[in-house]
Amino acid sequence: MNLYFSPLACSLATRIALYEAGAPAEFTQVDLKAKRVLNTGRDFAEINRLMLVPTLSVGDGAVLTENTAILQFIAERFPDAQLAPASGLQRARMQQWLGFIGTELHKGIFNALLDQKAPEGAKEYARTKIPSRFALLQDHFATHEFALDRFSIADAYLTTILNWSAFSGVDLKQWPAVNDYFQRMLKRPSVARAMKEEVALYQEEMRRAS
Repeated sequence: MNLYFSPLACSLATRIALYEAGAPAEFTQVDLKAKRVLNTGRDFAEINRLMLVPTLSVGDGAVLTENTAILQFIAERFPDAQLAPASGLQRARMQQWLGFIGTELHKGIFNALLDQKAPEGAKEYARTKIPSRFALLQDHFATHEFALDRFSIADAYLTTILNWSAFSGVDLKQWPAVNDYFQRMLKRPSVARAMKEEVALYQEEMRRAS
């Protein structure tokens, strides 16, 4: 497998999942501004026509896109890691979390806050959603260690999105249980490894752009 990623983008969730599963994988950085594969200069549109990460090459020319699809694929391909419930209510709960993280947090809040081209009106509208969405997280993590009963791909995705708070003016300390959860996740070996690597790559990317 080959993961096309950009440092600290939502593709970080896939890296975390791969490390958690102990899965063999290659990692290829994409310059999202230039829309090119960094090490070869290849037009990224030739791999993913929408030019978005994560994009996962799974062999034999097959390519997967969309974060939640890729995360579930990894969980199913490496079942011993127990990154997703197999079936039943817990499986539905996991998909509920993935939907919430993807639509209410990733797209609904942070996309607008992090997009330099987004109008101020869009940013302000996104900010109005923060209290209710984070109150839900606060209530859950006041009594739960993980999104589900154990670490799952939902936690990999949520940790990735919560990391964006540092770049968007969202102070997680307003929600102590959410902040505690995030700090716990940062200490998890798979998360710590992925974060350390991508922070270094992000800093290098910023130096190139300056």
